[in-house]
Amino acid sequence: MAEIEDNAPDANEPGSQETSSDQSSESSSNCEMAEAEAQAIVRNYCVASGAIGFIPVPLVDLAALTGVQLKMVHSLARVYDVPFKSSWAKSAIASLVGGSAPLLASRSTASMMKSVPGIGTGLAMITQPALSSASTYAVGKVFIQHFSSGGTFLTFDPAKVRDYFSQLFSKHSEETEPAAEPK
Repeated sequence: MAEIEDNAPDANEPGSQETSSDQSSESSSNCEMAEAEAQAIVRNYCVASGAIGFIPVPLVDLAALTGVQLKMVHSLARVYDVPFKSSWAKSAIASLVGGSAPLLASRSTASMMKSVPGIGTGLAMITQPALSSASTYAVGKVFIQHFSSGGTFLTFDPAKVRDYFSQLFSKHSEETEPAAEPK
């Protein structure tokens, strides 16, 4: 009888461990690259959101902000190879942001202040860019966490991440608040 030669490396041979180690470090490197790309996407969209806060027409700024956040989540989904449908993303963002009453109230109030001539417009121009940027930052970070852990739009549960979202929003809005005038 002819012997069958086994060319597959034995699990105890050094070559098989190197291959496993190489795959592990390559996977880790890919995760780090995706994370870095995702963080850059969030930073860029935060800047765009801040600029939207300067739109002088009440509620138009909120509509534009929603569009920017939708595009950001689309970009993040692409980084993490998550299937994207606009209706899924709109629903997920609306559930996340809409469930945060203080955020929703502050964004709406700041937008509506623009309808008050003079001081209202001035105050809104100071607060709205920071609120818009903070909202976008929190949405982006929540979706990075969700997508990087293997989540999709279909598995997204806004109730489970609402506290995390609120913490991120508060942290970022405090960091981007205009400095108070010294007395």
